[in-house]
Amino acid sequence: MITGQNSGRRIAIVGAGMAGLTAALAFAKTGAEVTVFEQAPEIKEVGAGIQITPNGARVLEALGCGDAMEEASLRAAAVVPMDGITGKPVTRFDLSAQTPPYRFFHRASLIGMIGRAAQAAGAKVYLGVRCTSVSLEGTLTTTEGQFESDLCLGADGIHSICRMFVSPPTEAQFTGQVAWRAVISARGIAPEARIWMAPGRHVVTYPLKDDILNIVAVEERDEWANEGWHHPDDPKHLRSAFEGCAPELQKILSDVEEPRLWGLFRHPVAKTWGARRIAILGDAAHPTLPFLAQGANMAIEDAFVLARCCDRSPSIEQALSDYQAARKPRVTRAIEAANANARNYHLSGVKRRVAHLGLKTLGAVAPDAFINRLGWLYDHDVTLG
Repeated sequence: MITGQNSGRRIAIVGAGMAGLTAALAFAKTGAEVTVFEQAPEIKEVGAGIQITPNGARVLEALGCGDAMEEASLRAAAVVPMDGITGKPVTRFDLSAQTPPYRFFHRASLIGMIGRAAQAAGAKVYLGVRCTSVSLEGTLTTTEGQFESDLCLGADGIHSICRMFVSPPTEAQFTGQVAWRAVISARGIAPEARIWMAPGRHVVTYPLKDDILNIVAVEERDEWANEGWHHPDDPKHLRSAFEGCAPELQKILSDVEEPRLWGLFRHPVAKTWGARRIAILGDAAHPTLPFLAQGANMAIEDAFVLARCCDRSPSIEQALSDYQAARKPRVTRAIEAANANARNYHLSGVKRRVAHLGLKTLGAVAPDAFINRLGWLYDHDVTLG
């Protein structure tokens, strides 16, 4: 990225997650004076994996993280839809030719990697500091006092304080699904993302570095659970939800000791992503269901595009308008695709048999069709805009 209008601008970022730290890195690379405020006393992510697809990896490479990604992740070889009842693969979609590689990270490793790069580029990160309010003029009120900025970025997630100042409030809708996250120790697992599909439920498994298997399990139910995935749950509930599934899958779930449960909610994409000297990005602007592995990737793209728009324009308000125009259509399409996957993984009866036959045929006759169908997503390169 080329330093232009951002040089010397004071950028305040609320939240040190994926969106906030990538924004810190991107803005710092363009010469901005970046300060990040994180309410947690330390930056950490517990017990979860994350998939960085080629579109997200291009951004991180452009920001100088290519070698660090190679060291911190596993290269994904394939996506394998599984019959969750019989335990047999339905088909296999090869990912080995993806450029940059499709990768599996532990969230803690990815967050740490981006955070270190941002600080090396000059960003300052303050932990244990909670933002209580922001003004349209870029003034932050925090638990440590006030902070003046030329632009305040809300990367503070689904309960964003900053979103309240730029977009009308909206009500989330429960999807009728809950999800568990967990990790277990496992050796010798092929670097594949397996999608174990069963009527009304599914499980996604893939390996991480250091002999860890990441697990995300989703069940349809009428009773909702609290949003956010840090709620501990009894592992018996997880195992009970997948009784009758394939023995291999049940064995994986039997090793889970500390699952985290959360309810899945649909949030409308924010109507407005920026006002005066405040902008929002990532989950603060567009929470995404975990059925396309794009929540983090969209946040990473947001951060790069926002920094570039600001670097190109002497007017922050014009830059925020350009940012929203560039990002909103793509993010909306990704969210719609994720919502469709949520339905397709849980089919039953005749629809399930037809869908599995279609996948099997597609894998045999046109093995590249799956990847080609997602070309609009994976092949996109926001760094060229």
